[in-house]
Amino acid sequence: MNRTYVAKKADVKRQWYLVDAKDKVLGRLASKVVSILRGKHKVIFTPHLDTGDGVIVINASKIKVTGRKLKQKVYRRFSGYPGGLREVSLENMLDKKPVTVIRLAVQRMLPGGPLGRDMIKKLKVYADDKHQHKAQNPIALSLA
Repeated sequence: MNRTYVAKKADVKRQWYLVDAKDKVLGRLASKVVSILRGKHKVIFTPHLDTGDGVIVINASKIKVTGRKLKQKVYRRFSGYPGGLREVSLENMLDKKPVTVIRLAVQRMLPGGPLGRDMIKKLKVYADDKHQHKAQNPIALSLA
């Protein structure tokens, strides 16, 4: 008789990974990072638990996008007041806040609610190649 394995919090072993975003396509990079944050690369993956690992992304300002997304992709936020809609293109966002571009791409692929909010806390994004997580001993991850 086969039984379904369900992971427990004590079974989860956390590891940190280092991802270099230089010359990587934004969506493909984000989907790989989400897979690691959720824990889908592990045998003990359980959908309703946070079994994932931490990810450090460096060189966020050097990502690439395909097509005409630099001009056409728009980030919108609304304050709730009349006239409170703010729109920023991807090109402007990459110049001003490259960290936010990757964070939003990853966050919008994660599940909503408390589980997704716990997972996004394990993502650290930096615009250049310097980071302050040497103590976590991150494993360099090459994304093909």
